[in-house]
Amino acid sequence: MRVDDVTLIARWDEDPAVLAALGGRAMDWWDWAVEVDRDLAWRELMIAEEAGRAIGFVQLTDAHEEESQYWGAVEPGTWTIDIWIGAPGDRGRGLGAQLMTTVVERCFNVHGASQILIDPMVTNRRAIAFYERLAFEPVGERDFDGDRCLVMRLVRGSTSS
Repeated sequence: MRVDDVTLIARWDEDPAVLAALGGRAMDWWDWAVEVDRDLAWRELMIAEEAGRAIGFVQLTDAHEEESQYWGAVEPGTWTIDIWIGAPGDRGRGLGAQLMTTVVERCFNVHGASQILIDPMVTNRRAIAFYERLAFEPVGERDFDGDRCLVMRLVRGSTSS
């Protein structure tokens, strides 16, 4: 992800499905231009593309090293994924599944993760079902900054990665 992608993120940030999945506009709590320029060993920000066209956003984070400790006390080797497909026309075409497969493999094979956590909102039944199809298992509900989320986990070795 580059600074010139911030305009695209801002446009996606206004989409009703993205707003619902995130619990509001990411622009309201994150200064994208500043974050994109920060070079952090414990995080990757990426724009997903299909045939050279931007279709989504991914953030991979080492939850043990992440500075805000958003996830609380987690063991080393715990990575997290934030993902969304930006435009409505790009959803429901299998791109999310392809992207998740790629980033799960990246967490395990490049970053050496032992487990991956995600936190869809409990009201996002579609996302929860999607993650379950990818072998993520529910850990339990948790309040993250006022949003009720279902923490889900994928353990290394529970997929072909």
